Amino acid sequence: MANSNQADTTKTFYLDELFVGQRFNSDTHLIDEEHIKTFAKQFDPQPFHLDAEAAKGTLFGGLVASGWHTAAITMRLLVESLPIAGGVIGAGAEINWPKPTLPGAALRVESEILELRPSLKPRPAAIMRLTAAATGSQLERNFVAVG
Repeated sequence: MANSNQADTTKTFYLDELFVGQRFNSDTHLIDEEHIKTFAKQFDPQPFHLDAEAAKGTLFGGLVASGWHTAAITMRLLVESLPIAGGVIGAGAEINWPKPTLPGAALRVESEILELRPSLKPRPAAIMRLTAAATGSQLERNFVAVG
């Protein structure tokens, strides 16, 4: 049976406390127009991320967050909701952005452990595959990673 853990930043998880099927839910992170533009100016300067008026004539029809901005927020929420001793180190994942993240979205991350196996090299650790999905205010999936 899957267990669901709400974000608890005071708890640190160790390998013997984790199991396949275990689920974690983050707190929410509100993303507003100012944050979208600030991130885009520095990392993804495209019209649909920088200018609401210019964005109207694009595929999105309005201002949207960079997918990489959504990914960065997802990573923060994942790490906060699944505080693993030694940290979470990415070793590859399949990622996609099913829906754009709009200004005003309250993102939250749901994750589930898909596979878990101990690793003794280079030192005691674990290899964990999980799925992490960022969901916005309208319950649409804005970002999904499996890896």
